[in-house]
Amino acid sequence: MKRLYIILFTLSMLSISNAQQLDILIDEALTNNPEIQTFELKYQVAKEKVNEASTLPNTQLGVGYFVSEPETRTGAQRFKISAKQMLPSFGAITARENYINALADAVYEDITIVKRKLVASVSQSYYNLYAIKEKQVVLDENIELLKTYEELALTSVEVGKASAVDVLRLQMRQNELEQLKQILEQNYLAELTAFNKLLNRDKNTEVIIANGLAMPLDGELINSDNLALHPELLKYDKLYTSVEQSELLNQKESNPMLGFGLDYIAVSERPNMDFSDNGKDIVMPMVSVSIPIFNNKYKSKSKQNELKQQEILAQKESRLNTLETMLDKAIKSSNSARISYDTQTKNLEQAKDAETILVKSYETGTIDFNDVLDVQELQLKFQMNQIETIKNYYLQRTIINYLTN
Repeated sequence: MKRLYIILFTLSMLSISNAQQLDILIDEALTNNPEIQTFELKYQVAKEKVNEASTLPNTQLGVGYFVSEPETRTGAQRFKISAKQMLPSFGAITARENYINALADAVYEDITIVKRKLVASVSQSYYNLYAIKEKQVVLDENIELLKTYEELALTSVEVGKASAVDVLRLQMRQNELEQLKQILEQNYLAELTAFNKLLNRDKNTEVIIANGLAMPLDGELINSDNLALHPELLKYDKLYTSVEQSELLNQKESNPMLGFGLDYIAVSERPNMDFSDNGKDIVMPMVSVSIPIFNNKYKSKSKQNELKQQEILAQKESRLNTLETMLDKAIKSSNSARISYDTQTKNLEQAKDAETILVKSYETGTIDFNDVLDVQELQLKFQMNQIETIKNYYLQRTIINYLTN
């Protein structure tokens, strides 16, 4: 019992160490990944548009010169300067700012989504590297085991208890494992490149991979209710809100606009005349109103906003169904991985028992090297499957974490 506690404690420490190492790598990816930086810049641009939305329409300025100066009672008109400023309806600027802010909030959800996806991608690539590394270790162990059997076979050949064919079969099996090891090395380098690029660093940067990643003894509790708060779904809520703000803005823009202006006309004095208003310039304040009499544009905009809201609700429902399916598949797949791991563990123990029996048989001079190869092949198969099930379990956990954390 005490030994069991020690084993469990060691496995838990390895899991904690692995989690800490992975967290450090994830933090580095979140800091350096250019895709996140791209979305953050997009968000800054969206927020900056608020300043653009708060501006008034352009002030209209005009200057006119009378080529043929019209004569008035007070003198000839020489030139005219006019200025005019239209003002949007009350609350229109605020409505426009609210609309832009709502769009920016939707962009911010994109940042959250891409961060979650990056965490999942880094984790999955890390576990792929782990599996390849562990398989390489297993291959080394099996190659050494075959070398041991080869020495036994050579000894048996010398005493006439085995043939040279047995030795050749053991050597050919070693060659196959060496080939598989070299293939795994290439796979590791390719995965290492993908991993390092997620962290935006040199592709050849070495990664410290934890040893002995353990299958958890108990399944982790999963709060499926958190799925409703997933940023992919929250984004649709933000988009729906932006359409609401767009409609409020549309209503404001359909109201009349009020304008204020001023005309200034320079007047020359009439020669040889003396009266109080002689040469007096003309100043004329003006008020104007812009009335959207033909308002089909605003009615069409309202109809478009209504259809957009229906579209967003349908998209959200469709995406929710997809995410629920992904979550259910990930949960079932992780459970399947645990079941498979237990089976592979039992099979591996039995294969090792068979190996022990074969070694003892050699002591009595009755070893069959065909059985040796069969048992070795089974043992390697179970070891590889065990590593693969551990990897698959943690890959499914990354999907579950992406959807529920």
